[in-house]
Amino acid sequence: MDLRPARPDELPLLPPIERASGEPFRDHGMPEIADDEPMPLSTLARLHVWVAADPRPVAWIAVEPVDGAAHVEQVCVHPDHARRGIGAALLDHVGRWAAARGLTALTLTTFRDIPWNGPYYRRLGFHEVVDPSPGLAAVVAAEAARGLDPATRVCLRRPLPRPDHPRWPVDTSQ
Repeated sequence: MDLRPARPDELPLLPPIERASGEPFRDHGMPEIADDEPMPLSTLARLHVWVAADPRPVAWIAVEPVDGAAHVEQVCVHPDHARRGIGAALLDHVGRWAAARGLTALTLTTFRDIPWNGPYYRRLGFHEVVDPSPGLAAVVAAEAARGLDPATRVCLRRPLPRPDHPRWPVDTSQ
């Protein structure tokens, strides 16, 4: 699997992956999430986006800096390629990119109790943010304005190593 920045000509290939990755929400009584429109191409074009390709993209991650952290706007893995560690590999890849640029953490917002959301990210070393930074609070407010119930959501953070740290990933269990 090749992890690399998305090429501009690949951006139109990403919304179908997002749609497919949203389908499992139907089985959790959340059809509105499965039916939600994918991220617009204009938004993807302004974010930092990487793909996992084999040779075409099968998964992707989009991030932007927010308050000194690399904020993960979206991670999508096509269900045909799920449960193979691709999402975790993309997060680690972006973490190395962010650490090399002096960012201090990965952050994201997700559904608190959906197994492949909150619990999954916790297994990958993310911890709940009790007091969100102003930028992260603005992300939560924008989600609420789009109709996502803040009571079902959680802000998570995973610290990043300094660029000169001798090993990756660092132990984030503490």
